[in-house]
Amino acid sequence: MTVLVRPITAADYDAVARITADAYLGAGYFDSVEYPYMQKIMRVGERAAAAPVIVAERDGAVVGSATLAVHGDVWADIALPHELEFRLLVVDPAVQRSGAGKTMVNWILDRARADHSIHAVSLTTGDDWHAAHALYLSLGFVRVPERDWPIPENGKMLRVYRLEL
Repeated sequence: MTVLVRPITAADYDAVARITADAYLGAGYFDSVEYPYMQKIMRVGERAAAAPVIVAERDGAVVGSATLAVHGDVWADIALPHELEFRLLVVDPAVQRSGAGKTMVNWILDRARADHSIHAVSLTTGDDWHAAHALYLSLGFVRVPERDWPIPENGKMLRVYRLEL
């Protein structure tokens, strides 16, 4: 099945909010959507108004999304100057490990390479998201442990990966 990556539209907001909640709760990072951070990331329309958001679509259904940011953007957590950060990359748990995440990352890398002001791509991922770690390493990302940081609400560690372009 082919995965199409495209910019988000308002019609996608509910699906992206559901997938985001399912992915974060399923991974055990939060036990409820009532956490302030969960509430923030589920307000997809507000996020899309402030930052580029992409979706992965398969057979007409949204199955994943990611948010892009550069240094100084409101949605940037770790981006350094000349670095594109992607955040909140989520794939519907029902179709994880089907290639949607890899397709989104490759789309992001293609866009970053086309922008001559971007010299690297960075991301943060959960400490125990082993399938994601394997994906990022297979695409050439390297760990940058000195940039790791804890989730403020629960102290769980987040890992930083970076790919020099």
